[in-house]
Amino acid sequence: MVTKAVRELPREEYILPGSRSCAACGLMLTYRHSLKALAPGKTIVAVPASCMTVLHGVYPVTPVKVVCINNPFAATGASVSGIVAGLKATGKEGYTVVAFAGDGGTYDIGIQALSGALERGTDFIYVCYDNEGYMNTGTQRSSASPAGAITTTTPVLAKLQHKKDMIGIVEAHRIPYVATASPAFPLDLFDKVRAAKGIKGSRYIEVHAPCPPGWGFPNKDLVNMGKLAVETGIQVLYEIRDGRFRLTSRSLALAKKGRKKTVADYVKGQTRFKTITGDQILALQEFTDRRW
Repeated sequence: MVTKAVRELPREEYILPGSRSCAACGLMLTYRHSLKALAPGKTIVAVPASCMTVLHGVYPVTPVKVVCINNPFAATGASVSGIVAGLKATGKEGYTVVAFAGDGGTYDIGIQALSGALERGTDFIYVCYDNEGYMNTGTQRSSASPAGAITTTTPVLAKLQHKKDMIGIVEAHRIPYVATASPAFPLDLFDKVRAAKGIKGSRYIEVHAPCPPGWGFPNKDLVNMGKLAVETGIQVLYEIRDGRFRLTSRSLALAKKGRKKTVADYVKGQTRFKTITGDQILALQEFTDRRW
């Protein structure tokens, strides 16, 4: 089922006003539409140390109307595995277990626990909101940070390495559902989370989540920056169901038209790329074209 208009989205909100997230937070939009798709009557969320922890607030006060378990940075995969096993042992059925973790807790610190959960076929959804750095602790470099980006741990010489192919690593586990999404395309995001909810086994969704303070662009440009990432091919929207690949939303339209915007259009609006050279832009364009 494809959602064609915003008016078709559920009206109920599962995040109350007054969260601790930054203004114009890509994660907040991601979480908002994901919870609408999950309709969390019987949903349990697990989160590691991350911007998500900040969003949820300090116990016992939270703006989020969903059961949440906070776990150590490296333990998200282990945490959801334990939750699923506990539900099975106590005979509780019909629950959806969902992990929400940033790229630092997915690509780097939590990769071993995630890999273990995927290899075992644990019945859960893993949503990685990828804001391309350790934004909660001060914009440090992660292996999801793009080449050419300035971070607080690469303050003079920008990051040299291209982004890790986390999706490729996840695909190698042969799980039934893998997808990418963007909060700039909320209907596509909603449909993919809803689709994942209806599938058994391990499911993984990676969401490209623009971060105004971490990337260095105005709050008002959040959605436009997300759209630009897709229109340049930096972020490709697709899903893989049981090994079958399918482009979706704007990426499908771009493939049919046969043209994209350039990486130069994308980097010029972000201060994290303030030192990027022409050669580095060319290398990033070539990397993007190979992935496309």
